[in-house]
Amino acid sequence: MERTKGRIITRDKSFYVNLVMLAIPIALQNLVTFLVNMADNVMIGTLGDDAISGVYMGGQLQTVIQMFIGGIEGAVGILSAQYWGKKDIKSIKKIVSVGAAFALGFGVIFTLAATIFPRAIILIFTREVNVVENGTIYLGIVGFSYIFFSVTQVSIASMRSVETAKIGLYVSLMALFVNVGLNYLFIFGVEGIIPRMEVKGAAIATLISRIIECTVVLFYVRFKDKKLKLRFKELLKFDKVIAADFIKYGIPLVGGQVVWSVNMLANSMILGRYSAGVMAAVSIAGMLSNLAYVFLNGLSGAVGVITGKTVGQGLFEKMKEYARTVQVMFLFVGILTGLGVYLIKSPFISLYNTSEESLMYANQFINVLAVTTVGTCYQAASLFGLVKSGGDISFVFKNDSIFVFCVVLPSAIISSFLGAPPWVVYACLKCDQILKCFVAVVKINRFNWMKNLTRETSDSQ
Repeated sequence: MERTKGRIITRDKSFYVNLVMLAIPIALQNLVTFLVNMADNVMIGTLGDDAISGVYMGGQLQTVIQMFIGGIEGAVGILSAQYWGKKDIKSIKKIVSVGAAFALGFGVIFTLAATIFPRAIILIFTREVNVVENGTIYLGIVGFSYIFFSVTQVSIASMRSVETAKIGLYVSLMALFVNVGLNYLFIFGVEGIIPRMEVKGAAIATLISRIIECTVVLFYVRFKDKKLKLRFKELLKFDKVIAADFIKYGIPLVGGQVVWSVNMLANSMILGRYSAGVMAAVSIAGMLSNLAYVFLNGLSGAVGVITGKTVGQGLFEKMKEYARTVQVMFLFVGILTGLGVYLIKSPFISLYNTSEESLMYANQFINVLAVTTVGTCYQAASLFGLVKSGGDISFVFKNDSIFVFCVVLPSAIISSFLGAPPWVVYACLKCDQILKCFVAVVKINRFNWMKNLTRETSDSQ
């Protein structure tokens, strides 16, 4: 029997146990992934502003495919978590099959685009000659990794939805050693053995790492997992009913990711009007931003699984109690994270051997992040972990669309053309992280987002 007295903080010990057990491996996976990217960033940073800016611009297509695959992951995760609440393994397998098909399709499309038109893609973001050259080299090679990346991410999402979060951590740990080791060897070379390849070497290291990651994940899914017990032949089955649900609920998720990818690309185009030093500073600030969200993403992902499972079980009153607890939790996490970002900015920036100009701008950008991170921790985590995972998938898509196209981009474009300093433009690009908090607090506490998306099936095994 459900019981709730409108408590702000739940006394259900199982909530905290499940939250920690899920959040720790997800957070550690995010931390390891961050360390891989950080090591790349620092090593490439020793090559100068043009190199780090070129790799940053070359990585923009990766950002786009992450958005698309993130939408597919979201659909797999939300639907599977709700069916997991009912222990309907058969339906989960069908969901994973549909998700894998879509992910592979996107992976192929993006790989073809990156490897056939690398220079044209880089020219969309910047006209700095040296940045374009470095970005073209990097994108032309790393583009081959997109297929492997897509399959890996959907496989990890399927495991996470049934509360198997450790595989993502193990894969990321492996990537840390493989990618960093290969980066060091290929970027700087080994005299008489491996030539110094610089940006090209970083791309080759990333490609090899992605191939190994994909191989390990598929091996785990096929031979080690004991919950879904997926077989490759099952991935070839395409259930029309589940596919219809996947498309119905997946389109708003993918749409939301597309909106966000447009926002990120526009960010690069707007800031790309400035010098290579500004672009290098954006890359540095972005790395610290990613570090700040490591623990947040772990908590948010864990809340999403718990929310989907609880709603799938039909325990709506208990979910209301959980939702109040989550909001308080993320508000405090946001305040602490924002303070932490501000306190570590100087030692973090000192890791980079770039120009004085880029270090100055990085300091300004991180000051902005210290403020906006507070809002991000509350609204982004709550809207994903509660509203989206609870079944009201289209709300976040609509909300993001309004803020991106009516607030963020117009304010940034206008301030840029008026000659505002880069940090002001950067602040405009981040302003929605605070403004969306006011929408989030109203939406969440109306509790009209709890929707069971599962179908009744006669055979759950």
